[in-house]
Amino acid sequence: MEQLEQKILREGRVLSESVLKVDSFLNHQIDPQLMQQIGDEFASRFASDGITKVLTLESSGIAPATLAALRLGVPVIFARKKTSLTLANGLYTAEVYSYTKKETNTISVSKDYLSHDDRVLLIDDFLANGQAVLGLNEVINQAGASLAGAGVVIEKGFQDGGKLLREQGIRVESLAIISSLQNKTITFHREEVTV
Repeated sequence: MEQLEQKILREGRVLSESVLKVDSFLNHQIDPQLMQQIGDEFASRFASDGITKVLTLESSGIAPATLAALRLGVPVIFARKKTSLTLANGLYTAEVYSYTKKETNTISVSKDYLSHDDRVLLIDDFLANGQAVLGLNEVINQAGASLAGAGVVIEKGFQDGGKLLREQGIRVESLAIISSLQNKTITFHREEVTV
């Protein structure tokens, strides 16, 4: 997606050969116009898949997931990383390791909002090692729901997550695939990714 790539080039900051900071428009401050374009693109790519729910992980996936769900006309659910007094029982849970934060979280979704009748689109802000998508897919499996695929805002193509998910038969639609962050330079992958 050209608008996203241009925004990454203008505002993204390469912190290391594996870490890209995009908090000026995605992970801390949100660019609503860009999020609307991202949501529209995900909705377009999954328009014929019978989506009934959009599922993401708090917190950076909420904006693109909400705008995709708005366009698809379905609810959005976000898996919580911490439990609360109002979310303590009747949960689907999974363990998810965060590459960026170097920690494992138990994510949870209330059984009230996900069922075997649902066809789910996952939305993730970053795809590095695929752990968020795998954890969310585990929640979908616990509910007996079906996975339509994963919409990813930015994929780190130089890490194994995309390959791992595609080899498992998960449809991955990434809007920007970065092939390298070497020498503090952002290089985008320009070929179709197939399995």
